[in-house]
Amino acid sequence: MLTIWGRVNSINVQKVLFCAEELGLAYKRIDAGRGFGINDTPEYLAMNPNGLVPVISDSGFVLWESNAIVRYLCAKHGAGTYCPLDLRLRAEADRWMDWQTTALGPAMSAAFHGLVRSPNAAQDPAAIEASRVKTLALVDILEGHLSERRWLAGDGFTMAEFALGPALHRWFNMPLERPATPKVRQWYAAVMDRAGARKVLTVPIS
Repeated sequence: MLTIWGRVNSINVQKVLFCAEELGLAYKRIDAGRGFGINDTPEYLAMNPNGLVPVISDSGFVLWESNAIVRYLCAKHGAGTYCPLDLRLRAEADRWMDWQTTALGPAMSAAFHGLVRSPNAAQDPAAIEASRVKTLALVDILEGHLSERRWLAGDGFTMAEFALGPALHRWFNMPLERPATPKVRQWYAAVMDRAGARKVLTVPIS
């Protein structure tokens, strides 16, 4: 039995839930993190010493780090589809997953926390604007990449979409100005049309 610890409004938990839904996996989810607590208990820290979400237990196999979890589940249940067998395609999917973690996510962070998770009095307009500008440049890279393709890696939907889908969902639902990026919008619409995305990503960003 697959157990997933994490709250539904966490972008990293959303990656794993989106993946599990698309793979058709039966799972149990336990709220953890922020207001739910649990992640600072000795029992939880024994599973993940970082005290972060998500964590999974797959019949006793414990794993943390969202991208590692997505890769594991896709390799186990989606080899040849979500996890490409071709090493070059898999490397492309890996690249975009890591790009979300190392580039896009950090760029968006100040805007998201300022606009969504901070009261108006605590907002830092300069930090939010700097975050917006950094994110625009990165989304423009994605726009160029998608100019001649429908999905991030190869000709089909892969594990890369599980990582970038929740991130772009936040981007397109934050109250800020952004230029038209029709290819990214088209990709985002296709992601949101997936059954797993409709179940996981339709909750308001918070």
